[in-house]
Amino acid sequence: MPRDRGQKVVASNRKARHDYTIEDTYEAGLVLTGTEVKSLRAGRASLVDGYGFIDGGEAWLDAVHIPEFNQGSWNNHPVRRKRKMLLHKEQILKINNKIKEGGYTLVPLSIYFSDGNAKVELAVAKGKREYDKRQTLRERTDKREADRAMSARKNLNE
Repeated sequence: MPRDRGQKVVASNRKARHDYTIEDTYEAGLVLTGTEVKSLRAGRASLVDGYGFIDGGEAWLDAVHIPEFNQGSWNNHPVRRKRKMLLHKEQILKINNKIKEGGYTLVPLSIYFSDGNAKVELAVAKGKREYDKRQTLRERTDKREADRAMSARKNLNE
């Protein structure tokens, strides 16, 4: 059977980009059981409450909801469990130093399949305050209005 090529996004955490200022992003592999992979391939996962942490020199992903596989038997996986992430040692040390610095957290942005392997996109992020969120929304609407005005002006000149 040929291997899958390319990327297939299973779940993305759009709220994370709203609630956090993204500093760095990393791609990590996931250690999963068989029924978890089958459930992900069916496109079922939620990253809403998920977070990452470093424990004993290893990276872990916690509180990510991967529902039970429908055709699974009694040996189905627990829905929310700690899952080990596969990162290089240098990346783990860099993330750990940033998190210990204070104010930073490790947030999963998306889970996807890359060439048949389950991957998670992680971000070292800093939480936004309420006024930062409003400022970001205001900047986005101002840019959108400016683009509309420029395109309308361009259409008038043509």
